[in-house]
Amino acid sequence: MKEISWGFIGCGEVTEKKSGPAFNEIPGSHIEAVMSRDENRARSYAERHHVRKWYTDAQELIDDPDVNAIYVATPPSSHATFAIMAMKSGKPVYVEKPLAASYNDCIRINRISEQTGVPCFVAYYRRELPYFQKVKEIVTSGVIGNVVTVQIRYSVPPRTEDTQKEKLPWRVRPEIAGGGYFYDMAPHQLDILQEIFGVITRAHGYPANRAHLYEAEDSVSACFYFENGVTGSGNWCFVGHESAKEDCIEIIGEKGSVSFSVFDYNPILLITSEGRTSITVQNPRYAQLPMIKKVVEDLQGVGTCECTSISATPVNWVLDRILWKN
Repeated sequence: MKEISWGFIGCGEVTEKKSGPAFNEIPGSHIEAVMSRDENRARSYAERHHVRKWYTDAQELIDDPDVNAIYVATPPSSHATFAIMAMKSGKPVYVEKPLAASYNDCIRINRISEQTGVPCFVAYYRRELPYFQKVKEIVTSGVIGNVVTVQIRYSVPPRTEDTQKEKLPWRVRPEIAGGGYFYDMAPHQLDILQEIFGVITRAHGYPANRAHLYEAEDSVSACFYFENGVTGSGNWCFVGHESAKEDCIEIIGEKGSVSFSVFDYNPILLITSEGRTSITVQNPRYAQLPMIKKVVEDLQGVGTCECTSISATPVNWVLDRILWKN
């Protein structure tokens, strides 16, 4: 079995629990090296996670002969740069979501992947979690009948750091994140729905900034249309009152409905003429483990991972349409 030796570009919060440990849990996979422009962060991560090497330069990590696959875990604005660097060096890439900070950057990534023949995978890991696979199973089983529409409702209060204008989080800086929190949170919701209903072919949005805590949008309303004819709408608010806090997607069919959360993993609620059923589904300890396992097996030639840059690009197209970026 081919050993997949990973090099991490970026070793921030997401790599601590959601993804990082999973790379060492999978047979034939381990973390060989990590990189951060912050020397202390790179050294600390390597020491705490027992990683042999650390770097402060991305190209040096990519050029390491002991590294044969790259995980890009930086903010979106640098995803395209690092993914392209890796693929041009002949090394497969696993990129954090969203694939890039714009639809145009996604096209660049796909072009280089096609030219080099080097695969690029994307961390839309919820596709492989048991919780969301259960939702898909309910919908495809026909228990709620023909699906007619979908609604996304998401509201959270502003975070404390959102008020610190001198040191705003990168997630609300469009030049780094691609937009505000919408560009960080909505991709998971939209990807799950496209996994169930197919690609969104039409999308329109109304982004707004209502609280004026930062320059990016803090509230978004949108409508969209899937290739299979299902319509959908969404409302996102990142400055709402605590009383309005909500994380819900509702899929409405002719015979019933199913509601679920994307980030809180509340019990799935199935409603039909037979009554209400609450379904609890246990997810793995490390959220990205099932997806990373798929990627590793693909690279080893013993399986297939369909969460590629090609399949991830439609999410960015929808995001950019909703935010009037294209």
